[in-house]
This record gives sequence, structure tokens and C-alpha cells, in this order.
Amino acid sequence: MLERLAKIEQQYNELEVEMTSEEALSNPKKMLELAQERSKLEDLVTLFRKYRHSVKALEETKAMLKDDLDDEMLAMVKQEIDGLESDVENQYQDLKISLLPKDPNDDKDIIMEIRAGTGGEEAGLFAADLFRMYTRYAQIKGWATDIININEIGSGGIREVIFEIRGRGAFSRLKYERGVHRVQRVPTTEASGRIHTSTATVAVLPVADEVEIDINQNELRIDIFHSGGAGGQNVNKVATAVRITHIPTGIVVTCQDERSQLKNKTKAMSVLRARLLDIEQSKQEGNIVEERRSQVGTAERVEKIRTYNFPQDRITDHRGGITLRNLPHFMEGNIDDLLDSLATDEQTKLLESHTE
Repeated sequence: MLERLAKIEQQYNELEVEMTSEEALSNPKKMLELAQERSKLEDLVTLFRKYRHSVKALEETKAMLKDDLDDEMLAMVKQEIDGLESDVENQYQDLKISLLPKDPNDDKDIIMEIRAGTGGEEAGLFAADLFRMYTRYAQIKGWATDIININEIGSGGIREVIFEIRGRGAFSRLKYERGVHRVQRVPTTEASGRIHTSTATVAVLPVADEVEIDINQNELRIDIFHSGGAGGQNVNKVATAVRITHIPTGIVVTCQDERSQLKNKTKAMSVLRARLLDIEQSKQEGNIVEERRSQVGTAERVEKIRTYNFPQDRITDHRGGITLRNLPHFMEGNIDDLLDSLATDEQTKLLESHTE
């Protein structure tokens, strides 16, 4: 691993030299390409140099043990060695993690789809709670959110909502939310105080660029219709809602959130590209059906990835056996602690499957 890191550092140094050449300085496009390539290596090289510095400092400090030291100085040196050994071990682990294969989608914006599962009206209320939780999380992270389509039901519930989250690292953080979420609580409509169990499904799709997914316009059926409303002045008198059907796959995307037909079409196409990219990447992995089921399953209670138990104030993520408390705080979008645990668990499994 250290030999590999040394070669990466050499490549980094060569890029720095090349960026000072007359050819690069006179060619803005070439300079940009070199700068981007250098930027990709910078964090790893900085970490490697820090590790190497710590190793050198540890060796020099250990060498002091050969000197004739009094008891006080000897204790200080041993304490310094303990600290440096801990630094070296932690930095070595960080280097191993940095060399793990990166998910090519990690830096992408996402399209999130939340749907009520089993549980009737309570499932719709839970879907609405999840939607609020993720939009609050995006707000905390400084990310932008944009509703693409929402299908609301009575009492503040949601049958389905599709929305975009734009921000650096959105996919890398929220990809862990894919799957069936289960809630256990007493609904406000339950007079007897009986605990109900309901589910909602969450899908997280990386936003696809046009160059990644080439869509044949002849394979699309586009329908324009009047968007729904509450009546009165809120009803849109002009047909602006857009429904796009991708004929080869049967995928149907509807967008009616905007008052502009063009904006609705643009949003719908973004969702379609994301779903087609998901299918294409699943093909590359060898199994489309299992990939889609790994995200949302069939919304049955047994397929849960996480349980939100309100009576016991407990969140349990079943993938890593992770349990947290303070559900109200969690539902306000404070989910980073759990996401950090899931990311660490994934990194640990990757490290176990990769040898030096």
C-alpha cells in the first residue's frame, strides 16, 4: 500500500511541475485539466505526507530511549511515543479507507422518492414525516430541495412524493436511506391507545447527466394535462402538468408542481434519466430486479431496514444493529450520527474484503 501511495505522490509532483510549463501556462484548457487531476490527488497526498511525518517523528522519539534519561524525562518520552503510535495507527487506517474504491455517484445530486407502504392512513402520515425529516436534513447541510411531484392524502399524509436534493455529497450521505422504513406508534386517530405498525419506502437515485443517458425522443409519449388544485383561484387554468412515458421500459413520470409546462417537462425528464441510469447501473451489476428490490422492496413489514419505535423512543437500524435514542430530535433532520455509523460499517466491510 505504501508503494502505491509513493507512486501517487510522484504523479502529484509531476502534475505540479507540468502546471508550471510554458505549454500549460499558455493553454487554459490544458491548465484546467491538470488542475482538476491534481485536485483529485491532493487530499490523499496530504494525508500520506502527514502519515510519513508521524512515522519519522515516532522513530526519532523512540531513539531517545537509548539516551541516559532521568525518570521524569523517560516518562515524558514514553507518553510522547504512545501519542505518536496512536497517530500513526489512525493515519494508516485513514489511508487504507482513502484507497478504497469510490462510488462514482457519491458527489451527485439525488432524486428521492418516498411512498406510503402498508398501514393505511398512518403510512401516509409516516411518509410525510420522512419527507419533512429529509428536507430538514438538507436544510441543515445547506443543500437545496425542489419538489417534482407530490400526491397528498387527507389529514396531512402523503401517498407519494418525488423531490430533488442538490448539494455536494448528497448521494454519498443519503444512499443509506434506501429501503423500507417501519414505524411503531399510536396514531392520533386511535382512541384505544393501540400501537400500529406502518411502513414507507424510500428510493434514492443519483441525478443523471444527459451525456450519461441518451434518451430517444421517439420512444417517449408525452401527455399534457391540467394540474390538480384545491379549487377556486388555485386551479391552474392552463394545461401545464406533464406525464412522460418511456415506452421501452414502461416507466411513467408525472410532474405538475410548476406552473410552467417547460419546467414540469424538464423536471420529469430529470427523474426519467435518473431511473434509467439506475436500471443501467443495475444491469452492469448483473441483476435489475434485485437491485430495485434492494432499494424499496415491496413495502412489506419484514423487509425493513430501520424501525422508528415512538413508545420506546428508539431508532433501530437493522443493517448494522445500530440503536439510537431521542426520536423527536432525529425526526427533525438530525440524522448524521446514524449515517456516520452506517458509513463506517460499510468501510469496515470493504476493508475486510480488500487486502493490501
